[in-house]
Amino acid sequence: MKVVAGVGTNKSIVEASRNVDFEVILTESEDELVDLLLNGSVDAAVRGSLSASKIMAKLRVKYQNKILRASFLEINGHKFLLAPVGIDEGDSVSQKVQIVESGAEFLLELGIKPQVAVLSGGRAQDKGRSQRIDDSIAEGELVTAITRDKYSVKHYFILIEDALKEGSNFILAPDGITGNIIFRTLVLVGGIKSHGAVTLGIDEIFVDTSRSQDVEGYVRALKFSHYLAKLKTKKTGLKY
Repeated sequence: MKVVAGVGTNKSIVEASRNVDFEVILTESEDELVDLLLNGSVDAAVRGSLSASKIMAKLRVKYQNKILRASFLEINGHKFLLAPVGIDEGDSVSQKVQIVESGAEFLLELGIKPQVAVLSGGRAQDKGRSQRIDDSIAEGELVTAITRDKYSVKHYFILIEDALKEGSNFILAPDGITGNIIFRTLVLVGGIKSHGAVTLGIDEIFVDTSRSQDVEGYVRALKFSHYLAKLKTKKTGLKY
């Protein structure tokens, strides 16, 4: 198994690559990273601290607008997805539904039964306080109604703390900007574990990472990408 990882302004990925027991190819080029991934020269790719926008733009040449990212986080041993985390993702009901469906299927591939928590911009009783709040709550209700027949989905409104207390393993933020802020607050301020953001909607394995991540965070992302590559080969008995 080979993993390619990007080296940008944050060189912690270089040290991280020395702390895993599989081959990591380092590159300072977004073009080379994507080319190695798409032509099958490597089994997975990790962004490191290269430009996410450049990498995603190149992937979208092949996959158009089907690409969405979901961070795989861990609090006190409880692992869960958080999406959308791309600031330009999750801006419509249809895209949120796509995120729920793709993320839930990803969890099932890991052997995890999805418990999806849909978030919106206020409590149920906050309706009427502003049009923006009303629209966010209405979108949350609609996404929940569309997806709950196929998966276990509950609208938690703004109560992310209740969602995690009740064991939700997939948090759907109201939009990508909010999701990105939640990620930064939990990981870069609160210090919870991030395993990177899996890219949904593509055949290849690309794990996005924050350019502000530390060595341990990059090690987790490298190991996560390697695990997903092994899982893709249909080997049994894998646990992560």
